[in-house]
Amino acid sequence: MEFKSLEIIDPILQALQEEGYTTPTPIQAEAIPIILQGTDLLGCAQTGTGKTAAFAIPILQLLSENKVYDKKRKIRTLIVTPTRELAIQIGESFNAYGRHTGLTNTVIFGGVNQNPQTAALIRGVDIVIATPGRLLDLLNQGFLSLRHVEILVLDEADRMLDMGFIHDIKKILAVVPKQKQSLFFSATMPAEIVKLAATILHNPSKVSVTPVSSTVEIINQSIYFVDKGNKNSLLVDILRDQAIKTALVFTRTKHGADKVVKILEKHNIKAEAIHGNKAQNARQRALFNFKAQTTRVLVATDIAARGIDVDDLEYVINFEMPNIAETYVHRIGRTGRAGAKGTALSFCDAEEKEYLRDIEKLIAKKIPVIDDHSFPLMDHNPVKAPKQQGRGNSGHPAPKPLAKSASKRWSEKPRNGR
Repeated sequence: MEFKSLEIIDPILQALQEEGYTTPTPIQAEAIPIILQGTDLLGCAQTGTGKTAAFAIPILQLLSENKVYDKKRKIRTLIVTPTRELAIQIGESFNAYGRHTGLTNTVIFGGVNQNPQTAALIRGVDIVIATPGRLLDLLNQGFLSLRHVEILVLDEADRMLDMGFIHDIKKILAVVPKQKQSLFFSATMPAEIVKLAATILHNPSKVSVTPVSSTVEIINQSIYFVDKGNKNSLLVDILRDQAIKTALVFTRTKHGADKVVKILEKHNIKAEAIHGNKAQNARQRALFNFKAQTTRVLVATDIAARGIDVDDLEYVINFEMPNIAETYVHRIGRTGRAGAKGTALSFCDAEEKEYLRDIEKLIAKKIPVIDDHSFPLMDHNPVKAPKQQGRGNSGHPAPKPLAKSASKRWSEKPRNGR
């Protein structure tokens, strides 16, 4: 099957050809005809499946075929997404596929001066791609109206709930027209997501592609059992292999990401961190440097990594095991795209073995263990010591910090609600 068999209009087909795209991915082949019919859609798709084009292409076509002739363009499509990086990536996709349609879009996110965004809204745009916090800010300031929205897209819905955006989403739903086409995409479908989708969608068609277990089949996965205190040394040791041109390294926290960068730079390994505490320009610069391979290692938290799309990325390293099994699949899905080679290396300490069991249950396979390395796990059963009273202020050396309990749920909350 080729894109031209999906009855896509010539201006979009021409843009797709210029981008080098001829054959749709499974989710594109299924979703595009449904969306073109004007039907609501519930899509379950992993990162890297071509989901953005699956909704961008038919939206551009629907808006092109139903032109509105007003002196000032009104917002006819709203795409809500959890992170700045993902919003920017979606905006780039609309620019690429819609370059011959005459349709305009703008991207709205927090952490930057709002003036360029408000200027674009004042001029008028057809499509707005936004993170929830800044969208509501500008809505409350009167810079935009959502009364004319014909198509609403909620992208990465599970991540938006993880980030605490549920109340913002409800506020947005309250101000968009009830009569509209709604498209709802989520990588996972927990009960909360199903409940939210039921309040938004009307008789939706459902599309689910690339089950979790098959997503990881093409990726070469390995586990290193290592004590928590030796993870930095193991990472440096692995990165001495110059065959690893670039690597995306995942930590659970922002602070952890910064610490890893400092260690790598001490060993003359060019690294940068990307997370919610970084300014937007710093995050974009780090991502640009990584894509250009002037930065060898990008250290990221899970939320900041949504929207990172790097061609030919061969190595993903889980410096810390994720405490949610589905997150592991999202992380390693950054590599091995479009049939390319992919390698995922994971560092597992004793307290993270519980997470590993959950991951292997989800993907229905045992991940091979690499025993032959310089920092094997020695403390297989760490015992949580009782709290120390008054230590560190008595003239005695402070005790070594204890590892956090494996049962603790880690999360990164968005800054200022954005």
